[in-house]
Formats: sequence, structure tokens, C-alpha cells
Amino acid sequence: MYDKDKHNITITTRDRLMCAWRDSMELTRNFEIFSKESNDERVSSMFADFAEDEGLHSAKLLSLLEEYDTFA
Repeated sequence: MYDKDKHNITITTRDRLMCAWRDSMELTRNFEIFSKESNDERVSSMFADFAEDEGLHSAKLLSLLEEYDTFA
């Protein structure tokens, strides 16, 4: 499935997966950095948990992207 905008640019499912994976990896990295930079243990722990959760999202997106590239 794909969308065409008014400029006739096609955005494919693969494009969306790639964008989501890239964004998720960036969030993972940011949360990890935030966890190390915080002086508040509660906040640090929360960001570390967020980094771990987002890392799982990144891994799932990558797995789906790899499957999509194999079968598409």
C-alpha cells in the first residue's frame, strides 16, 4: 500500500517502516543519554526503562523491515 501526495511522490510501506525504525533508534539513543545525564535517580531509572522499551520497538521494526525486504 502506498500514498501519493499532491506532488506525485510515492511513500511506500517500506519507506514508513524505515522512517519509524530510524526514529525509534534515535529515541532509544536519546533516552539512554538522558538516563546517564540525570542527577535524579528516579528520572534516570525512568529514562533507562524507556530506552530499553524503545530498543525493543526498534528491534521489532527492524525485523519487520527485513521480512518486508525479503518478501516484497
